[in-house]
This record gives sequence, C-alpha cells and structure tokens, in this order.
Amino acid sequence: MAARCYPSIYPDPAMTPRKELPSIELFGGCGGLGLGLAQAGFHSVEFWEWDDDAVATARCNAASGVEHVRDWTICHGDVRIANWEPKRGSLALISGGPPCQAFAIGGKKRGHHDPRDMWPEAIRAIREARPDAFLFENVRNLSGPRFSGYLDWIEHSLRHVSEPRGAREAHFDHLARLRRLPNAEYGTSVSVVNAADFGAPQERKRILVAGIRADLLVVPGHLEPTHSKDRLLWDQWVTGEYWQRHNLPCPSDESIPRPHSGAVARLRAKPILPVKRPWLTLRDAVADLGVPNGINHHLLQDGARSYAGHTGSPLDWPAKALKAGDHGVPGGENTVRFEDGTVRYLTLREAARLVGLPDDFIFPVSWSESMRQLGNAVPAQLASAAGSWVRGLLESRTALGTSRSRQAA
Repeated sequence: MAARCYPSIYPDPAMTPRKELPSIELFGGCGGLGLGLAQAGFHSVEFWEWDDDAVATARCNAASGVEHVRDWTICHGDVRIANWEPKRGSLALISGGPPCQAFAIGGKKRGHHDPRDMWPEAIRAIREARPDAFLFENVRNLSGPRFSGYLDWIEHSLRHVSEPRGAREAHFDHLARLRRLPNAEYGTSVSVVNAADFGAPQERKRILVAGIRADLLVVPGHLEPTHSKDRLLWDQWVTGEYWQRHNLPCPSDESIPRPHSGAVARLRAKPILPVKRPWLTLRDAVADLGVPNGINHHLLQDGARSYAGHTGSPLDWPAKALKAGDHGVPGGENTVRFEDGTVRYLTLREAARLVGLPDDFIFPVSWSESMRQLGNAVPAQLASAAGSWVRGLLESRTALGTSRSRQAA
C-alpha cells in the first residue's frame, strides 16, 4: 500500500524550525523521558499518565514551577479512551514508555497476553495522529529470544500504521502480511542502548524504537554514544585524572576491579586518548550532596541489605540500574556499597540525580512509591540525547530541502 502523506509541522522546507516542537507523551510516569525531551526542545502539549501517584508527582512539580514540567498539560487518564485524530498533522513527536511489566525479567513475562501491554495503544496513537516522528522506550528484555518476534511485530506495525491487525488475525499472521507490504509509511530504527553511554551515572540498558515519516525523506539511523567506559578507565587507571578531580589518592594497580583489568591493560598498551567523554560515576553524581542530612529528600532510609546477585553500587562506577520492585523497594541495586562492605539505600535525592531530575524536583508521595517511580523512569540524560537526535533528523530534512531549493535556483 502506498504511503499516505499528511501535512508536516515544517510546511516550507526552507523555514527555520520552531524553538519548541509540539509533542505528546504517553505513559509519562514521573517525567524522566518528558524532561529530557523538553531539554531537547520538544514541548508536551499533552502529558498522559493514569497512575494516581505518578500524576501527583508530576502535578506537584508543575505547580512548584520546575522548569519544563510547569509548562506541561498533564492528562490524568487512560490512553485507551483517547482520540488522537484531532492532533493529526500538528505534532512533531509522540513519545512514551509503554508499561514494561509484561516483558521485564523480574515479571511473569506474559508479553502481549498481559493486559498491561500498551504497545497496541502506542501504535494506535501514531496511526491516528501521524506525527512527524515517534520515540518509544522499553526494557532490553523485549529484544531477547522470548519477545523478539513481538518486537518485530511492533516495528512493522509502526512502519505500516495504516494496516492494523484484524480482530481475528494472529500476531504472526499480521506480521507476515505487513512484511509483504511495500512503501513503508515510517522509517524505523530499533536500538539497545545503555544510559551510561549518554551521560547518565547509571548503567541502564533499554530499547529505543524510533521512527520518522517516510515522506520526510530522512533515514533514522542509530543514536551515537557520547560517553564511554574506556574513557572512564583511562581517567582512572592511565592518567589518574579522575581521582585528582575528587581530591582522592590514586589507588594502586591492585585496586583495579578484576572485570576491568584486561581493558586497562589494553588502554595502557596503546596510549591513545579515547575521544568520547567518560562515563559518569555514582561519586560524580552525588559527592557534593555529602552525608544524608534530611534536607531536600536527602534522607537516610533504614533497612538496606545486600544479597547474592543483588549487591550495591560502588561509588567509582556508574550505579546499577534503579529498580522498581513489585513488592516494595528492592535491596541490592538501589543501594550504595562502600569500601568497607557496608551498604545503605540511595536517598531519594541521590536516586533523582541518577535519573537526571533537577534538585528542585520534589516527591509528594511516600518514599517507597517515589523510589518505584524513579526505578521506572527513563534517565533524562538519555532522553535528552535521544530527543536531540530525533530533532536533528527533523531539522536535517529542513536543511535538505533548503539545499535542493538553492540548487534549483
């Protein structure tokens, strides 16, 4: 089926892009993805979330005047009842993180059989609104063997949004039909990314599913990392600059963590400075906060413990991915581990730093609920990088149109 064209937010290819590009966010949570996209120049004309506590957090920060959040139109509701047709042709971007519990390693892994699977709703939003671009994120496990076929169905459904699955059509049959269709309506890109590669002091691996309308003549490609593990190891164990920056004595080589000893030897053997910026560590993120003092959510929480396979995060490495436990805040990954082997929970302010939320971001709900929201949040640093990438793709289409106009003249 031939691609259907709709008006772009750039009706004149030679025009200067708007300072803020209109967007809608679905499944917004407490706002990590939305905040990063706002930093990249997208403005949420609608920010959708159904969870009462997450909405309370977003609205509280909007009311307190947190930058970007204060400008959102926060919609407390179920996206399944929303009509996106009135937005057709007016949006640069639709974004969101469909609930991941159906695919997460720690869940029951029911996939599209789980009623919490909202990927069909994300696809419907694209079908009805036809934004210039979309950007969705989810757990890395969605790309694993168990769900790779469903991810393939998601990508092909987004490429051919005019061809929804029939009421009695199995996903496999629908995918087979979509694969036979020519002229995709969206060019798509699926990537597994690590938030640490984009400036987050947290190793959080996620899937990004991005797309650009095919009639805009832009190939999405893939998001290129800005930070690297090698550069951090270089600063720590080749030049020692990392320790100098934190006014710490340079440890002996015996202190090199065993998993990194081979990489350090390789860097020392070929002393060429890695071009990317270093990964940020937990110490980089929280050192200036000092010991928990009870001020601005920097409050010590009792009960932290470490157990096999779920140990805390060392200070001089990016933190482990924050987790949102189904039965309260989990131990292990949501703790910091000190050199003497003791652990304590990350404070809410420290966890917010890992997610890239500003220090004036507040948490009006309980500690456990706030930590759950932070465990579910997309790091704003990753969202900002991905948003800048998508915006650059849209603006490259404008530059291409300008170049062609000049050549014609």
